Amino acid sequence: MITKDKKSLIIKELESSLKDTNSIVFVNFHKITVAQVNKLRRTLGEEGTGYKVAKKTLLKRVLDGKYEGELPVLDGEIAIAYGADLIAPARGVNQFEKENKGSLKIVGGVFEGKYMNAQEMLAIATIPSREVLLSQIAYLLKSPMQRLAIGVKAVAEKKA
Repeated sequence: MITKDKKSLIIKELESSLKDTNSIVFVNFHKITVAQVNKLRRTLGEEGTGYKVAKKTLLKRVLDGKYEGELPVLDGEIAIAYGADLIAPARGVNQFEKENKGSLKIVGGVFEGKYMNAQEMLAIATIPSREVLLSQIAYLLKSPMQRLAIGVKAVAEKKA
């Protein structure tokens, strides 16, 4: 049993952790080992994402009235991954979930001030990183110029 003082301390910790976050992912962490949790925390920490386990009642108290929409159903043991980056928490948890099948499950989250369900958070998690998107744009811009150069070269060879 947690005392009232301990509960208020946990609530204050959660509030301070979530104060400057833009994205929160609710994670069901059933069947995960301590070693896997430590690895997940390290991996997420490298991307500037935090990870905390919280009692659902205390988490609901912290989140109550802060975001638009309705809080998704939080079944089982719940942890939160959070960060200032909009996509990093969802992408990090999703990547870890792929590497460690059955240990984690995204059950919802908060994105741009709105509650999202599991499917919406998974869609957000699959958005490529900024660097990947920039390289894709560069490739798209390079491709027509490359084709034009090949065409000009073929015409020059034909005339020669």
